[in-house]
Amino acid sequence: MARLIVDGSNVMGARPDGWWRDRTGARIRLTVEIDEAADELCGRLLDDRAAEVVVVHDGRPIEMQLLRVHARFAGHADDLIAELAGPGDVVVTSDRELVARCEAEGATAVGAGRVLRALRGRED
Repeated sequence: MARLIVDGSNVMGARPDGWWRDRTGARIRLTVEIDEAADELCGRLLDDRAAEVVVVHDGRPIEMQLLRVHARFAGHADDLIAELAGPGDVVVTSDRELVARCEAEGATAVGAGRVLRALRGRED
């Protein structure tokens, strides 16, 4: 089954909302937003509203109340994302090196802006 794998740190960094003042809070906000929009995001990006969603962040684990998203944390998130990525998966990142690594594993990559636009569309 295909998965949506989100490079949380990359997506967070692509949104100039002051995340750098409270990195923990920003990680939580982004992950919860993706959790709330998971069905819609999976429908748009994977054509499977029920696909598994994994958001990977750099750093130590943070306790979160999530319904659909599996939050993962790693010392270097890119390595975990590349390890998770496989055929049929969609990886959300704008990191060119990570895109190449994931595509070599058979995954498709989309830029962070695509998810941010979808999340913004939910706010309108």
